[in-house]
Amino acid sequence: MTSNTRVVVIGAGLAGVRLARRLGELGTPVTLIGEEEHRPYNRVLLAEVLAGRYTPEVIALPAPAALTRARVAGIDRGARTVECADGSKIAYDTLVLATGSNPVLPPLRGLFTPDHELPVGVHAFRTMDDCLGLSEAVRPGVKAVVIGGGLLGVSAARALAQRGAQVILAQQSERLMERQLDPSASKLVRRHLGDLGVEVHTDLRVRDVRCVGGAVRSVEMADGYALDAEIVVLACGVHPRVGLAQTAGLEVRKGIVVDDELRTSDPHIHAIGDCAQHDGTVYGLATPALEQADVLAELLAGRTNARYTGTRSLTRLTLAGQTAFDLAAFGETEALPGDDVVQLADATRGTYRKVVVRDDRLVGGVLVGELGTVGALARAWEGAEPLPSDGGPLLHLLTNDGGS
Repeated sequence: MTSNTRVVVIGAGLAGVRLARRLGELGTPVTLIGEEEHRPYNRVLLAEVLAGRYTPEVIALPAPAALTRARVAGIDRGARTVECADGSKIAYDTLVLATGSNPVLPPLRGLFTPDHELPVGVHAFRTMDDCLGLSEAVRPGVKAVVIGGGLLGVSAARALAQRGAQVILAQQSERLMERQLDPSASKLVRRHLGDLGVEVHTDLRVRDVRCVGGAVRSVEMADGYALDAEIVVLACGVHPRVGLAQTAGLEVRKGIVVDDELRTSDPHIHAIGDCAQHDGTVYGLATPALEQADVLAELLAGRTNARYTGTRSLTRLTLAGQTAFDLAAFGETEALPGDDVVQLADATRGTYRKVVVRDDRLVGGVLVGELGTVGALARAWEGAEPLPSDGGPLLHLLTNDGGS
C-alpha cells in the first residue's frame, strides 16, 4: 500500500482506535470516524466508572490526531466515499468497518414511549452516555432492577450496589454468566453479589415494564409478580452493528462476513471487532478485536503474509473495591463424557479452580478468587500441546500461585 492511500476507519472503539494507532506507527495515514462526543474510551471499564472507582478520563484511549466526529449515513461503494449525516463525504481507497455492537433491547411491553424512546429511569448500558446517565440517576437507597445476568449484568449490578442502590438482578436462565462459567463458579459469583446486598433471581422471565407519567415504576415478571423499580438497567447482551454493511450490499450473516485477511465481500472494505464474523464466529470480546486490528494493520501496511486465523480468548473479570472478586474462564468449562476434570475448591477463602482435559490436552478451565495460576494455565491451553500422562505438571499449574 502506498503512503498516499486513503484509509478510512468507521468506529472509534477499542478496535478502531487500535488499528488507527498501529497504522500510524507503521507510517500509514488514516482517518478515524467516531460518532460519540466523548473521547474514545475503553468500553470494558464502564462499570468501574459507574461504580465511582474511575472517572471517564481514566478510561480514555489515546486518540489519533485524525479523528473526525461524524455520524456515517451510508457508503457509496462505486464512488468509494463515506457519506456523513451532515451531507459531507469522505473518500477512501480502503475502508474499515469497526462499528461495534448495539445493546439488545428485549421485547417487553411498555419498554418504549410513544416517541420510541426509553422511559425515564430505563437505561441501556453500552456507551459512555448510558453510563453517565445511570451515574446521575443512582443514589443511596434507590430501587434498581438489572435485567440480564451475563458478564455485563453482573458488572452493572455490582457497580450499582457499590453506589448504595437496592439492587435486584433478574436472570432468565438458571444461573449467572452461563456462557462463561460452570455451575460451581456461578454459585460463587451469586454469593459475592449477595454479600454486597444484591438480590439475585434466576429462572425469572421479565414480561412488562410499568410506567407512570413516562417514568418507570415497576417491572412485572411472567408469573405476575412485580418488582418496584426507579431504575431499570437492560443488560441483555449485544448484537453486531451491521446496518451500514447491509445497506451497502456487503455479505452479512450474524456479523459482517470476513476472510483471513479480514476482508468483506468487497475487496476494498474490511471489518474488525464486534461487527465482524470470521469463520462463522462473532466474538464480541476485546481480545479478538485487538488481535484483528493488529493483523489488519500489518496487512494494510504492506506486510502481506499477515493472516487472522481466530482467537482463543480468555474471559477475565476483576471486580475491585472493598470486597475484591476475580474470575477467569477459557475454553470449554463443562466436561463431556470421557473428559478428565481436576477441581480444587476452598469454601473458606471463596476460591475455585477447575480444568477440563480431553485426550491429554487442556481444553478449558475456570478460576474464581486467586488467579495466580491463570497465566500458566492459559498458555498450556493456547499451546494445545499434550500434557504429561502422570498429571503432576497439571496439578502444579493449578496449585502454584507463581504460575502467571
